[in-house]
Amino acid sequence: MKKEYLIEERPLKALLLFAFPMIVGNLFQQFYTMVDSVVVGRFVGENALAAVGASYSLTNVFISIAIGGGVGASVLTSRYFGARDYRRMKSSVYTALLTFLTISILLGGVGLLFSRQIMVGLNTPENILSDATEYLNIYFIGLPFLFMYNVLSSMFNALGKSNIPLGLLIFSSVFNVILDVYMVTALHMGVAGVAWATLIAQGISAIAAFLIFLGQMKGYPVNGKVSLFDIRELSDMARIALPSILQQSTVSIGMMLVQSVVNSFGSEMLAGYSAGSRIESIAIVPMAAMGNVISSFTAQNIGAGRKGRVVQGYHTAFGIVGAFAVIICVILELFYTPIISIFLGADGTAMAMETGTSYLRFMGWFFVLIGMKMITDGLLRGAGDMTMFTVANMVNLCIRVVVAVTMAPRFGIGMVWYAVPIGWAANFLISYIEYRRGKWKLDKQKA
Repeated sequence: MKKEYLIEERPLKALLLFAFPMIVGNLFQQFYTMVDSVVVGRFVGENALAAVGASYSLTNVFISIAIGGGVGASVLTSRYFGARDYRRMKSSVYTALLTFLTISILLGGVGLLFSRQIMVGLNTPENILSDATEYLNIYFIGLPFLFMYNVLSSMFNALGKSNIPLGLLIFSSVFNVILDVYMVTALHMGVAGVAWATLIAQGISAIAAFLIFLGQMKGYPVNGKVSLFDIRELSDMARIALPSILQQSTVSIGMMLVQSVVNSFGSEMLAGYSAGSRIESIAIVPMAAMGNVISSFTAQNIGAGRKGRVVQGYHTAFGIVGAFAVIICVILELFYTPIISIFLGADGTAMAMETGTSYLRFMGWFFVLIGMKMITDGLLRGAGDMTMFTVANMVNLCIRVVVAVTMAPRFGIGMVWYAVPIGWAANFLISYIEYRRGKWKLDKQKA
């Protein structure tokens, strides 16, 4: 495969070549938390599933920070790669790795100090509070591995080498499944078992990714000294990465803020909602991946002076996410009961089953909206047009939080997810209007 196929191949072929391993890889990444939920739900019990789910929105925030930071930083990497400026590319990469490693250690330390208070603040039911806190503590210990892997994965993708993180994810996901089952069924470690299994699998994957990446960097010759930390690169990276983190985190932050609303309905509804949320996360994967693909596609083609291809790629991406949305809708509308049963098992309560299935049946019709939102946001991010990008995602967040917090206590838990497609639609419209204005074509980034 050509190193610069995002610039040279036809848009449809280039996007699919780049997207496929990224989608598969992201699916395997979601597989981590899904397996945790399936194993504890079926082998430990519904309360254990609720305990893992109680912190799910919070852990997703940290995953989104890692992914958003990596994607934002990789925009510069893609631009330097497209311009063949390998010295600045390497400086940008090393600066990003050191920065996010430091951030992850600080966040993990703070999380360990206040984990119980956080879970109490999220209105976690008393009968699952201890298990939920224990799961979260182990998660915080592994936070540096999570950040390291996700930032490195974005860097691999920026260089068009998305097959490398895919291979690592497949290995670590399979290993995680084996450890999950062993620690829960043989060692009887319960919720702590699935948490430690995830930490060990992610740690091995992150270390392997780092070693492989160092080897890859040797293949790009440079003239002059490469800085391990460059404050100018950090400044340029932050200008793109911070809004990107906000964009990637919007859904997760919204979920965290409304998690206290869901938790207040009790552990049975929380278990059903947790199962539905896992499926939603999987359904969003191809949409988020296409957004990240368009971001790299846009950045590389702008770096190469080929802005006309950006518009072609954007239109092509619309058709791709539309096809994904149809497939997702059909699967969820036909098989919502057996899908939720995977998590709850035969002993799941009627309340948990009803909550999970109603969530899936409603959401199945609306994933096309987040697909359109993601690719439009991806184009703006890749071009460095961040102002309205940020506004659009803040509007999305506010709609989800306000409707859930004000309406769910009065009209039921269903209001938590009714607000989601409204937020997605508003986000898309604002970003699309900005795209049509054409401000993104004014390349203000230094390459």
